[in-house]
Amino acid sequence: MMSLHTKIAHADTVHDLLELPYDQRERCRQRARLASGEEVALFLVRGAVLRDGDLLTGEDGRVVRVVAAPEPTYLVRCANPTLLARCAFHLGNRHTQTQVGAGWLRIRVDPVLKDMVLGLGAHVEEEQAKFEPEAGAYAGGHGHHDHRGLLAPVPLRQKIHRPADA
Repeated sequence: MMSLHTKIAHADTVHDLLELPYDQRERCRQRARLASGEEVALFLVRGAVLRDGDLLTGEDGRVVRVVAAPEPTYLVRCANPTLLARCAFHLGNRHTQTQVGAGWLRIRVDPVLKDMVLGLGAHVEEEQAKFEPEAGAYAGGHGHHDHRGLLAPVPLRQKIHRPADA
């Protein structure tokens, strides 16, 4: 069985694809199946999250591209930016993983959260979509941000463990 354990930034050749929904892209140890049907073992750094387009490799040197699988989500749209910000605030206040786009929010299907944002005045559509939630202020960003640093400064007195600190 092929083992994948290292993220790489670039590859001239991609040998296969690994399509996973977001909850499986958060897991650092698991078995999965490539698009070709081959079974693989993922052994990633604890806390690593795979993003759509990430490249992985292992001992044999083959490269696999991660593909975010479409999954059931709610697309939240609002009549104005203030209402969108209110919805984002209330979702964040509930520690809800949220994908943020230009004029919209995307969350996993949850009828309670749907009722909440509808009650705030949002419009909600059910859809099958790739789910790429924000990584969080101290997580180091994701595909839409610069990978060199954190999204927010970490106070010196605050101890935060990051896999890169090892």
